[in-house]
Amino acid sequence: MGMKAKRKINSAGFHIVACLIGFLMIYPLLWLLASSFKSNETMFLDTYSLIPKVWAGAKNYQSGLAGVSGVTFVTFFINSLTVTVIGTVGCVITSLLAAYALSRIKFKFSGFWFGCVMLTMMIPAQVMVVPQYIILKKLNLIDTRVALILPWFFGGAFFIFLMVQFFKGIPRELDEAAEIDGCGKIGILFRILVPVVKPAIITSSIFAFYWIWQDFFQPLIFMNSARKFTIPLALNMYLDPNAYNNYGGLFAMSVISLLPVIIFFIIFQRYLVDGIAMDGIKG
Repeated sequence: MGMKAKRKINSAGFHIVACLIGFLMIYPLLWLLASSFKSNETMFLDTYSLIPKVWAGAKNYQSGLAGVSGVTFVTFFINSLTVTVIGTVGCVITSLLAAYALSRIKFKFSGFWFGCVMLTMMIPAQVMVVPQYIILKKLNLIDTRVALILPWFFGGAFFIFLMVQFFKGIPRELDEAAEIDGCGKIGILFRILVPVVKPAIITSSIFAFYWIWQDFFQPLIFMNSARKFTIPLALNMYLDPNAYNNYGGLFAMSVISLLPVIIFFIIFQRYLVDGIAMDGIKG
């Protein structure tokens, strides 16, 4: 009985501590959601409270959806969704093709080129903005959505590395058997290998979707017209040091901007866990 009581006490203590840590981790999201229902006048009077003193949710969401500078939030949302979806698809496809070439096709200096790809992971993204801006400027693509999408069509080193590890764990006999049946390189990739590396593809899609959706720096550099802004850049417009700051609308639209990421993650989280776990085993 003593051992059972001790186990119950340890289990209860563990769950209490885990719940406290979980609450601390999720508290910023709860605070953001609660603040979206608070009035601007009382928002910072009860900063740490999750229960609004004055409920102004309808007003906040209405003012937030109305947008700023004559542009509605729906426009910003469509801009972000367009850039994110197309950029994610392009990034994942090009990363898949690069990983397939580096891991399954024999050519000279393949190891050297794979090393070069890995070295690019050490280069901060901010360093690449200057040459990207010069190239896009010469192509007359500045202040267009293409400027935000095109850089992602050159793949990502992290995604290439992730997929290469998956490809290396697949027996090459599958490729040889497919070649005997008359299947070409592209056929082998999409008919034989893609179904096997699906967890890695979905994992890359989740990360790419999140990174593109929350990207603030590239839109800040490449975009000039407010009507073409993405959500991260648009949210900054709700704060004006020389005028009235619409904190209620800012927090309300921040909540809405989180929904696509949360929904996307919930739908594909099983593949994310499988992709990382299997990559760790194979690596």
